[in-house]
Amino acid sequence: MKPLVELLLFSATLIYSYLEALARLLVPAKRKAVSGELVLITGAGHGVGRATALEFAKRRSSLVLWDVNKHGVEDTAAECERLGASARAFVVDCSKREEIYSAAEKVGQKGHLPGLPRPCSLRAPPCFSLLCPQSHAALLRPQPSNAARSPFVPPKEPVSSKFAAVGFHKALTEELSTLGKDGIKTTCLCPVFINTGFVKNPRTRLVKVLEVEEVVAALMEGILTNQKMVFVPSNQRFGLLLERLLPERALAFLNKLTDVKFDAVVGQGSTQ
Repeated sequence: MKPLVELLLFSATLIYSYLEALARLLVPAKRKAVSGELVLITGAGHGVGRATALEFAKRRSSLVLWDVNKHGVEDTAAECERLGASARAFVVDCSKREEIYSAAEKVGQKGHLPGLPRPCSLRAPPCFSLLCPQSHAALLRPQPSNAARSPFVPPKEPVSSKFAAVGFHKALTEELSTLGKDGIKTTCLCPVFINTGFVKNPRTRLVKVLEVEEVVAALMEGILTNQKMVFVPSNQRFGLLLERLLPERALAFLNKLTDVKFDAVVGQGSTQ
C-alpha cells in the first residue's frame, strides 16, 4: 500500500511542477528588492565582477568588494559610492583560504558594514553573498532564519571549471533543500566566452563573443527573479541536452569548432 501512496504523491508532485513551470512562462516574475542588502562580490576589480557591483550599487545595496588587484577594486568601490551605495574594498586573493578568512575578520573588526559574518564551515547556512568569476569560496554564517539569499556565479574559462561550478551549484542547491533552507536562493551563470579585456581581438566560429554588459544584464535578471540557471545567450541551454545526446567524439569536434582565438593576451595588470 505504501508504494502506491508514494507513486500517487510523486504523480501529484510531477503534475504540480509542470503547472508551476507553465505559470512562470505566462506570468511575469516578481523582482525582489536588494536595497540595503549585504552583497559580497569577489573579482570586483574588473570585468563581470565590476559591472555586477555597479548594478547592485544602482539598487543601493551595501557592498563588500574583493579583488586581488588593489587599484581595480578601489576604483570600483569609488564608482559604487558615486552611485549612492555603501561600498568597501579589500585586496583578497580568493585562491588562498587564509586570505579569505583574514579579510572576513578585518571587515568584522573594523565594523565597516553591520552584520558582516565571521567565516565558518560550508555546512552552515550562508549569508547574503555573491560570488563572481574566478572564485570557489563563500563567506558563510549561521542565520536566525532561512530568509537569506546566496546567488552563486560560476567561473568562466576553462571548460573544466565551468563543469565543476555547475556541479557545485547543483550540489549546494540540493543540500540547502535537504537542510530546509528554502529561503536561500542560488543562481548559476553559464555564459559563452566573454570579452573582459584580457585578450586582444577575441573571436569564435560558431558563437558570438559576449560583451560584459549583456552578460551582467542577464545575470541581474536571474538573481532578482530567483532563476536557477542563467544561460547567455539563452540558446546555450540546449548545450546541456547535446551533452547527453551526442557521443564523445562528436562533442569533441564541436568544441574544436567553437574554440576561441585571439591575437594577444592583454593581462590583468598589477595586483598592487
